[in-house]
Amino acid sequence: MHRIDASGIRKAFDLAAKMKNPINLAIGQPHFDTPEPIKRALCDAVMSGKNIYSSTQGITPLCEAFQRRVDLELGHADRQAFVTSGTSGGLMLALSVLVNPGDEVIAFDPWFVMYQHLVTLAGGTCVQIDTYPDFAIDLNQVRDAITPRTKAILCNSPCNPTGSIATESEMKGLAELAQEKNICLISDEIYRVFCYDRPFVSPAVWNDRTLVIDGFSKSHSMTGLRLGFAHGPADVIQQMIKLQQFTFVCAPQPVQWAGLAALEYDVADRVADYALKYRYLQSELAGLYDIRGSGGAFYLFIKTPHGTGTEFVAKAIENHLLVIPGQVFSKRDTHFRMSFAAEQVTLERGVEVLKKLARG
Repeated sequence: MHRIDASGIRKAFDLAAKMKNPINLAIGQPHFDTPEPIKRALCDAVMSGKNIYSSTQGITPLCEAFQRRVDLELGHADRQAFVTSGTSGGLMLALSVLVNPGDEVIAFDPWFVMYQHLVTLAGGTCVQIDTYPDFAIDLNQVRDAITPRTKAILCNSPCNPTGSIATESEMKGLAELAQEKNICLISDEIYRVFCYDRPFVSPAVWNDRTLVIDGFSKSHSMTGLRLGFAHGPADVIQQMIKLQQFTFVCAPQPVQWAGLAALEYDVADRVADYALKYRYLQSELAGLYDIRGSGGAFYLFIKTPHGTGTEFVAKAIENHLLVIPGQVFSKRDTHFRMSFAAEQVTLERGVEVLKKLARG
């Protein structure tokens, strides 16, 4: 644990709690509340006594619903789905099952903060591939990074922190390369509904051994309810279920019943709202900031107009604006991440501060 630093995002969260009326564009969670039908399903489950352990892999109705959806989308004969305690729980299970001490896991810089630390926890080494300045996947770099110790490749599209969406050719190439080298491709698809500039594509379309991690936290604003799911080849999934039995035990049963309601709830209006916010920010900040690779999730990863990312964020905080320095997600300290999962008035206040800082 001494090899793992405390999250810079959590530090921002703690800072926001102490500030008066901050312009908080730091935390990566939806700004809308959990939809009413989902909350009612959760309350009904609690009041009807569904508060005990479920089976480790999840309640049967939810497992079957996931399996039907996965089978319809991918049609893989050997693909199995199960319920996890959030996407983070699924990632921890996957890396703990796949990675032995000394193994290597390839991830793309900038990356979601948890990737490197979970690989460390499993005893592995995170091999980071630089994707600056456009945050695209260079398949030649991936091929060159593969060694006999490479056990997995971690892919996140749409991406946190950049908002970038991998192209179909990038996903297809990555899937085929992982299959060729017999390396597990782990696809983190938690932001898959939030695509504005191009459609989402899963690498599992081209590689039936792809391990997919997904959940409801972002799409249905259920971050605190900790409900996710994973699907992949049955031999890997069975080991993840076994490990879940001796760690998380199961996802909270009442939340699983809420998940059934979430599967039936259309979030298209939320996605449309974020698409408008995304286009608003692109329009307002054009010419002042270098913004690349965005188009999905609810983040912009922005190059600072002067100084380091850390220095720029310090100045932003002086102006009551909370954003995250890019070095939290990267080896580089040249960018900052802002979330546009916020009310429009908050975004407008943030834009005014960013314009002021850009003009010096």
